[in-house]
Amino acid sequence: MKCKAYALSLFLLLFSLSTLAQKTFSSAYSETPMDPNASIISNTESSQNHKMLLAAMRAAELDEILGFDGPFTVFAPSDLAFEKLPSSTIAELLDPSNKKEVQALMTYHIIAGNFSASKILKAMCRGGGKASFTTVNGDQLTATMQGVDIVLTDNFGNKAKIITADANQCNGVIHEIDTVIRPAKL
Repeated sequence: MKCKAYALSLFLLLFSLSTLAQKTFSSAYSETPMDPNASIISNTESSQNHKMLLAAMRAAELDEILGFDGPFTVFAPSDLAFEKLPSSTIAELLDPSNKKEVQALMTYHIIAGNFSASKILKAMCRGGGKASFTTVNGDQLTATMQGVDIVLTDNFGNKAKIITADANQCNGVIHEIDTVIRPAKL
């Protein structure tokens, strides 16, 4: 009985969270509305809040892949999330001689497939409150709930909260996160 009550609670939370997220995403992600017929890279180019993410995607040479292939789920750090990093770290990542490091960082924020907030919450429900997802670079991110927020935790204990969910793209979905998740070596 407790399992059914837990599942029902998660479902209700999922429904309210996804409804709220879908209503607020376009204004939070960008000053212009998201175009669900455009690609991840096209909508990121239009965003006023993800200039660092776009620069990192280009430095990692992921712009072509995220412009056409898919589906992908991108956990997109905002410019405010990048500002939490030391400026020397950002400069190092954008240096062309550090292409492997920025590729490791960016592929740490991408999972193959289209995982809406409701799919993440359903996986958490099936997993007893946790769900693991494999990033494009092969590492694991674990999703859990903290209050009404979905929190992602990597293998090193780094955490990021999904602050805006479900920006649908023609080649996947974007969830904005409040922190840059960093591989331990960075």
